[in-house]
Amino acid sequence: MAMVLLVEDDDDVRQALLRELRDLGHTVRSAGLALEALREVSANAPDVVVLDLGLPDLDGAEALKMLRAVSDVPVIVATARDGEQEIIRLLRSGADDYLVKPFSAGHLHARVEAVLRRARTVTRPGPLVVGALQVDAERRQARLEGTPLQLSRKEFDMLAFLARNAGRVVSRRELLTEVWQQPYGDDQTIDVHLSWLRRKLGDRAAAPRYLHTVRGVGVMLTAPE
Repeated sequence: MAMVLLVEDDDDVRQALLRELRDLGHTVRSAGLALEALREVSANAPDVVVLDLGLPDLDGAEALKMLRAVSDVPVIVATARDGEQEIIRLLRSGADDYLVKPFSAGHLHARVEAVLRRARTVTRPGPLVVGALQVDAERRQARLEGTPLQLSRKEFDMLAFLARNAGRVVSRRELLTEVWQQPYGDDQTIDVHLSWLRRKLGDRAAAPRYLHTVRGVGVMLTAPE
């Protein structure tokens, strides 16, 4: 059985699904707003999220996009929008499955089981190791010589991308595209985040150990010699 986060603003529908899913053996938490759901996922990661798209505070498709920015938890979207193009758009935006309203708790239960079966068959990659640095992208944790690093979300995203490309010079354009999801931007933003990241790695620009700047090209993460 799973830890399910049910995101549904209709109180009658939410309470009925809560009762029935719990009767089926699931542990269920609930939220009535998209922002509540985002906080809940960040604080207490569920096994699966059931996300209603008709939320009062934020469009469900936008909520899905924000959720995908902080977690890879399986998401089943519940929607009254049954057009083919809309379903394709949602799946491409990060949904793992969908249900068209109205639906029964038994139908939802079957979908939850199917999504979790698929999730559990995926081989999870181990941490990336660069010298004494370990970056676990799955758990969003980084350790240096066994000590956890306290990183902001963007600092971690940048470090994880550099770790995946360790030993290769990564251009600023790549960092903007892959970490900030922007085709262009202010180089100063990258410089500031690199400076913070360098400090947390115990590096100095004048005597780098892990982060090496290649002037006019980009930056490279490599193990100290």
